[in-house]
Order: sequence, then structure tokens, then C-alpha cells
Amino acid sequence: MTFRTGRHFLQIPGPTNVPDQVLRAMSAPTIDHRGPEFAALTLRLLDAIKPVFGTAGPVVIYPASGTGAWEAALVNTLSPGDRVLCFETGHFATLWRDMALSLGLEVDFVPGDWRHGTDPEVVAQRLAADLTHRIKAVCVVHNETSTGVTSRIAEIRRAIDASGHPALLLVDTISSLGSIDYRHDEWGVDVTVAGSQKGLMLPPGLSFNAVSPKALAASRIARLTKSFWDWQPVIEGNRRGFFPYTPATNLLYALEEALRMLDDEGLDAVYARHARHAAATRAAVRGWGLEVLCADEREHSGSLTAVLMPAGHDADKVREVILDRFDMSLGAGLGKLSGRVFRIGHLGHFNDLTLAGTLAGVQMGLELVGVPIDRRGLGDALDVLRSR
Repeated sequence: MTFRTGRHFLQIPGPTNVPDQVLRAMSAPTIDHRGPEFAALTLRLLDAIKPVFGTAGPVVIYPASGTGAWEAALVNTLSPGDRVLCFETGHFATLWRDMALSLGLEVDFVPGDWRHGTDPEVVAQRLAADLTHRIKAVCVVHNETSTGVTSRIAEIRRAIDASGHPALLLVDTISSLGSIDYRHDEWGVDVTVAGSQKGLMLPPGLSFNAVSPKALAASRIARLTKSFWDWQPVIEGNRRGFFPYTPATNLLYALEEALRMLDDEGLDAVYARHARHAAATRAAVRGWGLEVLCADEREHSGSLTAVLMPAGHDADKVREVILDRFDMSLGAGLGKLSGRVFRIGHLGHFNDLTLAGTLAGVQMGLELVGVPIDRRGLGDALDVLRSR
């Protein structure tokens, strides 16, 4: 189709749909990033963003993608030759491992099946065996965007504490922040990594590190090379409302509006909304007779659902037909899941009718491609939505 009426359904797990009011905020005239009006904006933002992370400590904002925040977390806390403990929970966990290796770190990489999150018992076992404390950090992806599996961070923290190990806990929340309950301080996380383009409802371009006192102390002795990513100049400049580089001014306007929207709805209500939409999506998948990739009921994602295709059927063909016929984008399978799964994003600026339309489009696409399904799947999802 060369011309489509209506609005494109962007149902990938990020970047997500940007609310109109956020787009309007972003279109305001750019101001002097060294002037008093900008300083006031920065101070408001740094205060308003803390509840989303669940922290009273500093949140460092970079004009970067989430990958930049990954690098900042590593280079500010670690030194060449340090060992980190990572877990193969999916495509993005694997990329984080690769970055650590490229920075000169040693990686203890625990293999996984991409259907389960990080196992707290394995964390405890690995740390208990590290008698000389060579492991300096544990790196965990809270919500693995490639699989729809959410690791249990509070349990992982308890496992670290029970082992008596001093390792830092670094957590990627790129596809969970603002969508799934998260508590940086309460759960004892040392560095939380986040990006703007998912639950925060912004375009790509901002990334974040929430930083614990322990991580700040580590940053004073860390010897990995850093300049742009160095926390200290950012935190120092932020005290007066400024940054040591040119900030993404208009994205900061957008961030302020998005944070206002989250606050107006209430974070508990935001998390409940995402959980309900995720439950409705899983009801549809199971009603169709298909399989949700996440294999542990405790680890289902509130942000997205990855759907396994039956043998002999190509997930990318389903996505292709749905895009062509219904102008809806679904997430592709990444890495070793390529062609085996498609991913339904249900996060950010999203409501019941958007989900109903999304699942109707998926059901029609599956039927058009010839995937054998039970048509009651959509009705099962609507039952969940009606039970609000």
C-alpha cells in the first residue's frame, strides 16, 4: 500500500508512541543552556525524575541512547582487568557482555536459554565461589527487550547480600523504567541504566544512570578511561542546574512533560495498567493456542510479550503481512530468536482500545499467513480488559 489513512500502530517494544502533549512540549523554542531559565528547568527535572527510579540519590542524564548509559555504568565504576558477572537472558544481555569485553573487563558469562531471567540462586553460588572477590560487579537486565522476561532484582539483591560479597549491582531498566515496578534504593541497586524511548514516552536520545553512594565511591578509584561519560563533572554542574556539555534541550522539555504525565496518573496506576495489558496479551496468545516465550510465571514482562511461532511458520512473514495489510509494526525476533518469535509491545502511552486493536491486527495477520489458531484468542483478551 502506498497511501494509508489513520494512524500507524507502532507496537514494537520501543521506541514507543510519543504522546501529542510531549511532542508539543518538545517543539518549544530552544533556550540558552547557560541561562537562568534552563538552570531552573534542570533542577526541576532532576527532582521530578527521582521517584521514577525510586531513588533519593543523583540521576545523571546524557544525550545518548541506552547503550551510552551502559558504557557510563561500566567505566565509572570499574578498572581494567576487573571481572564482572553477566547472565545470558537475551540479546541485550549478550551485547552488554560484549561491551564489557571491549572495554578491557573480564566477563564471567552464565549461559541461559533466553526463556528465563537471572536466577538468584546462581548469583549466590557464583559469588560464594569467588573467595578472593575478583568479581567487582553483577550486571543484570531487568526486563530483557528481546524476550519479554523480567528478572527478579529484589531477590538478586538478597542473594548478593546473603553471600556477603561486595560486588556492585548494575541493572539495565531500558524497557522497564516507567512501565514495571522498580525501586533503585529499596532494592540496593548501585547503578540503574535507562533510556528515554520506552516507558518514559520520549523519542530516543536521552539516557540515564541512577547512582548509589557505593557506586559514587567506586567512581573515585575506577581507572577505566572516560571523559564524556564521567559522572563527576555532570553531578557537579547539575548542582547549579547546568551540564558540562551541550544538553538535548528540547528533549528535556519533553522529559518534563512525560514525568508530569506519569505523576498525574500515579506510578502505582501506571504499573497496574501495564500489568493488566500484559495479562490480556498473554490471554490472547494462549487463547490462539500459541506459546509465550517467557517460561516462568514470575517473570512475565509488563512491557512486551514475545510469541513463539509453531514449527514451519516464519514470524517475520507474519510481521510483514501485518505491516502491509494493517499498517502495524511488531517487534522482530533478535539474535538466535530471528524468525522464531514476534514481539508485541504494550508499554508507554497505551490504553485498552489500543491493545484491543493491536491484538485484532495480530489475529487477522496470523490467519492470513495460515498459522493455525483458535479465533477465541481475541475474546479471551477482551475478557481480561472487561474485568477491570
